[in-house]
Amino acid sequence: MNMDKKTITLLAVLISVHMMAQKSWNLKQCIEYGLKNNRSNSIYANDKLAADAKVKEALADYLPKISLSSTLDNNLKLQQSVIPAGFFGEEPVRVAFAQKFNANATAQFDQTLYDQALITGLKANKYNKEQAELNSEQNQETLIYNITKAYFQISVYRQQLNFLKSNLETYSRQIEIFKLQSSQGVVLQKDLDKVMVDFNNTASQLRVAQSNLQLAENELKFEMGYPIDQALTVTAITRQTAPSALLENPKADFDVASKTDYQLSQVNIKLLDIQQSRIQAEGLPKLTAYARYGAVGFGENLSQVYSDVSDFATVGLRLNIPVLDFYKRSAQYNQAKIERINAEEQLKIDESRYKVDHQNAMNTLLQEQANMDNNQRNVDLAQSVLNTTDLQLQKGVTDLTDWLNTQNSLKEAQNNYLRSLYSYFQAKIDLEKAAGTLQKFYNSL
Repeated sequence: MNMDKKTITLLAVLISVHMMAQKSWNLKQCIEYGLKNNRSNSIYANDKLAADAKVKEALADYLPKISLSSTLDNNLKLQQSVIPAGFFGEEPVRVAFAQKFNANATAQFDQTLYDQALITGLKANKYNKEQAELNSEQNQETLIYNITKAYFQISVYRQQLNFLKSNLETYSRQIEIFKLQSSQGVVLQKDLDKVMVDFNNTASQLRVAQSNLQLAENELKFEMGYPIDQALTVTAITRQTAPSALLENPKADFDVASKTDYQLSQVNIKLLDIQQSRIQAEGLPKLTAYARYGAVGFGENLSQVYSDVSDFATVGLRLNIPVLDFYKRSAQYNQAKIERINAEEQLKIDESRYKVDHQNAMNTLLQEQANMDNNQRNVDLAQSVLNTTDLQLQKGVTDLTDWLNTQNSLKEAQNNYLRSLYSYFQAKIDLEKAAGTLQKFYNSL
């Protein structure tokens, strides 16, 4: 028992010294660091770059195109044509209108003059970029939520450690008194053993709480993108030291359009609408201008092919009118139309769900706030009762059983308070998430 006491005391001192030597991070600093250093940020930054590249890709279809091509043929067996009889004699004549080698080089310029499908598709560029921006905002909201949740866990575990250390000191003082009384025959050994059992149980709970605190700190480091092997000391918050943003009363007004999920669904519907229009426009004529310049050469050997060439040039217009692809295009159009209608219906369902989630989150927060207030009063009351019982035990007015029961009541009240404190903090951040105000919450810290 003495070894346990010394170990726990040394552990507490080392932790305190280590914490004092480290920079202490508050909640806003942790979130700020996470928004800059979590590796998921690079993924969504790359998505923005991909959206920009997609814009350029769509625009490129309407820009001029130049292509170069060249061929060299070795006619192992020349194709012959027949000149009917009567032109050069009474018999038909077989003639090859080519030579063993022939080469061709061409440069062609193409410019789309009108393609309604491309024009319609260009409208999607704006929404693709907006979608990438919203995805990045959604990732930031997720980081704010996860970092805050991990920070709350650390704060509650810190307060649990404080409670357990205080209880351990109470047991330790009582053990010293009972050891002296037991040596004098005033109390029985079993009474001392009862207190030592509770002392050892509390010491075990202290070690478990310390382990849970370490796990919570590692989780916070992960969400922040902080090096896992480096120390991170945070300024734990309690009910008394919590920022006003955590304790202010919730607002009943709720704008569903403030939720990033809702905005993403709206953008998706616009993209589906553009896709539907683009498929429909595929049935319209397409007009393209082109210019071609090239040269050809013939010969019985390779040197003749390139020494005597003839050039040519062409300009023209190409009109492409789809005729027999109506059924395929109609099926694609109907699929796109149904997909858009379903997306609109799903948005209406989600809108109702968002309103319900917000109302439930607000009710939960109010309930947890009431529970936290009540449990905090119980802790104060249980502590007052223990102080009185402890004094009575010293004067011999009450017995050990009453003292142990009072001490257990205090521990139960403390555990209830810790659970309600965490539930309140959790309900608060859940409400901010349901209301779509996580960014505002972060800015108000």
